[in-house]
Amino acid sequence: MTNPDLTHLYFLLDRSGSMQSIKSDTEGGFAAYIEEQRLGSGECRVTLAQFDDEFETVYADLPVADVPPLRLRPRNSTALLDSLARLITEAGARLAALPERERPGTVVVAVMTDGMENASREWTHAAVKALIEQQTRDYGWEFTYMGADQDAIEVGMSVGISADSSITYARNRAGDAMALQSRKVRQYREAKRVDAAAPMPGWTAEERRDLA
Repeated sequence: MTNPDLTHLYFLLDRSGSMQSIKSDTEGGFAAYIEEQRLGSGECRVTLAQFDDEFETVYADLPVADVPPLRLRPRNSTALLDSLARLITEAGARLAALPERERPGTVVVAVMTDGMENASREWTHAAVKALIEQQTRDYGWEFTYMGADQDAIEVGMSVGISADSSITYARNRAGDAMALQSRKVRQYREAKRVDAAAPMPGWTAEERRDLA
């Protein structure tokens, strides 16, 4: 049995050149995201990866209390598919290597980007969708997608992330989007400690209007 008191948050953050205009807002939003999780009950660990046309794990398996401030340095293009697949496969391998009792009972993968895929070389939409659907179906992972100035529902669904868990936000609302998403994740963590089948709260119509 996995550990019901342990949550692992995997955050995949776009650092492509177009993120420069919302750099400060994104850094502030990430700080709010982490602070919200620090207030939650149970143990929480965080892995942060950034991507442009390259993928970088900034830190892995870090206790939420030890997460440092985000320093975003935008550059280059957007290899979303390759980066998302790499994050998932590396996370899956690390968790599979642990004894079952040390694996998190709750796994959330959050993706935040302001650009469309334009640089992946190895993975297709269909292949990433199959991977995410497998992790969701077989292991109960939750995936969320936050996309600026795009149809985030369409993009999220194209890679297997549900419409309820995908949100389009205006470029000047990056911080607000992350703060609201973090509140939902904290609610989900609390609910999962009581009921392993508890669902992740979805985005409401009012929230979608406010962030657009």
